[in-house]
Amino acid sequence: MINFKEEIAKKVAKATDLDGKTLEGYIEIPKDSKNGDYAFPCFRLAKELKKAPPVIANEIKEKIEIQEPIEKIEIAGGYLNFYIDKERLTKEVLKQIEEQENYGESQIGNGKNIVIDYSAPNIAKPFHIGHLRSTVIGAALYNIYQYLGYHTIGINHLGDYGTQFGKLIEGYKRWGNEYDIEKDPINELTKIYIRINEACKEDEAILNACRDNFKKLEDGDSYCVEIWEKFRKLSLKEFQKVYDLLGSKFDSWNGEAFYSDKMQEVIDILQNTGRLIESQGAKIIDLEEQGISTPCIIQKTNGSTTYATRDLAAILYRARTYDYDKALYVTSYEQILHFKQVFEVAKLLGLDEKYIKGLQHVSFGMVLLPTGKMSTREGNVVKLEELLEEAMQRAKQIIEEKNSSLENKEEVAKKVGIGAVIFNDLANSRVKDEIFDWDTILNFQGETGPYIQYTYVRTKSVLEKAGYLPKLEEIKIEKLTDTYAQNIIKLIYSFEDTLIQVTNKEEPSILSRYLIDLSKAFSSFYNENKIIGEDKQTQDARIYLTYSTGKVLKIGAKLLGINMPDKM
Repeated sequence: MINFKEEIAKKVAKATDLDGKTLEGYIEIPKDSKNGDYAFPCFRLAKELKKAPPVIANEIKEKIEIQEPIEKIEIAGGYLNFYIDKERLTKEVLKQIEEQENYGESQIGNGKNIVIDYSAPNIAKPFHIGHLRSTVIGAALYNIYQYLGYHTIGINHLGDYGTQFGKLIEGYKRWGNEYDIEKDPINELTKIYIRINEACKEDEAILNACRDNFKKLEDGDSYCVEIWEKFRKLSLKEFQKVYDLLGSKFDSWNGEAFYSDKMQEVIDILQNTGRLIESQGAKIIDLEEQGISTPCIIQKTNGSTTYATRDLAAILYRARTYDYDKALYVTSYEQILHFKQVFEVAKLLGLDEKYIKGLQHVSFGMVLLPTGKMSTREGNVVKLEELLEEAMQRAKQIIEEKNSSLENKEEVAKKVGIGAVIFNDLANSRVKDEIFDWDTILNFQGETGPYIQYTYVRTKSVLEKAGYLPKLEEIKIEKLTDTYAQNIIKLIYSFEDTLIQVTNKEEPSILSRYLIDLSKAFSSFYNENKIIGEDKQTQDARIYLTYSTGKVLKIGAKLLGINMPDKM
């Protein structure tokens, strides 16, 4: 498809003798289409050309010959506003819709490897709504990178190692026969975890016993390893129920424990740099000179390792195994300091600069209860499986009220309920905290997942009522040059660019916002235009635009992890 930004940049470059690629990056899309389809801000050139922006705008305009695909150029202050020929734009979009089954798919990432570390629940703890954000943000990024041609590796870096397992092992030793772990593993293990934490608060000797258990686990003690393996196996079985509901898949399930035999290499490398020093019995890397006041602990006083050690071992392994161009870590902003430390220490591992530059923490805000932060220790968590089941039940109830004769109600309720939960999580900037509230997360009005699904279903209903899809060569393009049709055309044209913006900013909400905008544009088009019943040429054109809208909505939603029902 023709790149209109690139075409405009070439013309401006020719008029100014400046670099076209740089100029292309300056071009904006005006919020109001009255100000053109594209705008070039001439103030960006004021310093270089030593002239006022309106003067620059006039000079450039005079040098540009108006020809297809540009319809006209207007000056507004220091902006050059470019208007694209509507019929040319419409023809380009519909031709691509017809030719490309996976519209917006590209190969811009060909030859590049992206590692995405996401979800990563803790073994033997409830899979609660706090894990939802990492899971759905990571999955959306995974899908979009893959769609743009990148070789994408999704890793579920399970929290299956650490002091908490020393605590669980100690609790199991003391009270294991009081709990039916086989029948209800996560809930029973959670009860043990809460109980042992209380005991640790009251008696430091118990806390020390827990720490010793983890050291024994690291050293391969048969009893500790056996219990740990049991906890891991039972937990994964429970987690899979949630992943099945969300449609989540991973290329690797290598958690923290996978790196247990790979950490000594990290310690040896750091030791050889002379930067690993002893402090109060522990081994640390001092990062004061790098502007980080908190040191990175590599080995605890009892010789056991830390999250940082394991993450450093993972960086080494992933660089060697996947030759990554980017390694994204999708975790909460609570871990910003941790990753600053780890990425800084990673510079000492002797890796190629490419791997260090590729490290990126994709942080997100917390999911909070109205009463505050969730804590497994305190036992106040909202379990994700229960939330998803509740969402499906509520969706089914709405369907019963509004369309009780609908076929496959269970399947539609699953798509609508889970779609509502996923979209709610991806609707806003990932860095914002989210207060979890049933009324908000399952609100089926307004800018929600169900609204997008309903719009898609409406496109399907129009096509079903029409009973045919006209061939593209029969479409009279001039029938789609009105404002409502053009608003849709422009949005469909910008779909691939929207996906690229997501990967530039690691921000799935850009796609969520796009889908809302496209749904609103179609609703306006639907309300203002008679699609079926007009003259045949107008009807054919509007039917094809309806089909095109539905196609893009379905693809976009799927990239976010949301499935579309055909009827609601």
